[in-house]
Amino acid sequence: MLDPNEDTEWNDVLRAKAIIPPREKEAEITEDTIVSMLEETIEKKVGGESGKKLEDMNLDELDELEDSEDEAVLEEYRRKRLAEMKEYASRAKYGSVREISGQDYVDEVTKAGEGVHVVLHLYKSGIPHCSLINDFMGKLAVKYPTTKFLRAIYSTCIPNFPEKNLPSVFCYFEGSILKQFLGTVELRGMNLTVEEFEYLLGQVGSITTDITEDPHREIKDKLLTELATGNNDW
Repeated sequence: MLDPNEDTEWNDVLRAKAIIPPREKEAEITEDTIVSMLEETIEKKVGGESGKKLEDMNLDELDELEDSEDEAVLEEYRRKRLAEMKEYASRAKYGSVREISGQDYVDEVTKAGEGVHVVLHLYKSGIPHCSLINDFMGKLAVKYPTTKFLRAIYSTCIPNFPEKNLPSVFCYFEGSILKQFLGTVELRGMNLTVEEFEYLLGQVGSITTDITEDPHREIKDKLLTELATGNNDW
């Protein structure tokens, strides 16, 4: 069968007479394409045996691959992973919620440092929604130790701060305010889940979360679908 893309003199004649279509252009090979092809090739070799991608491997698993024909590439990848892990470890120095007062605000928030995200919760004891946020802050502080999670009793941190705005959560980056959630409405009341709170902070950029869809919206859409179809257990 005639291949219209075959590079022959006969095909050139046929193209000139518009009997066959012009030859398809080959995709341009860029540096990014070469890198992608190389990574794909390595991952195919590795994945066939372990089922893991390189980025999912720990340092011991990468060590075991150094005897392969791609030893130089794997060693470079290993050095890169090690550098990334050291860099992460240098930033992962928080891991808990610290209590501060107004005297600590400048040092802990305004002068937090280059590349530092801060999440500050202003609260008052005895308010259930504040207690809920404090609980979620503790869980996320452990999960995201590169972000500085702080809390402060509202009256000792910001003078004349309205109690009606509690709970309030302020998100900062390098000392500058990114977002403020004021009051129970913006923080979705007592029905707020830790996944929703994580999503809200992730949208601001205070943490790097895998939750990219609003859990509250997903629940709402599911309930509306069940009501419309009559497929529910209540």
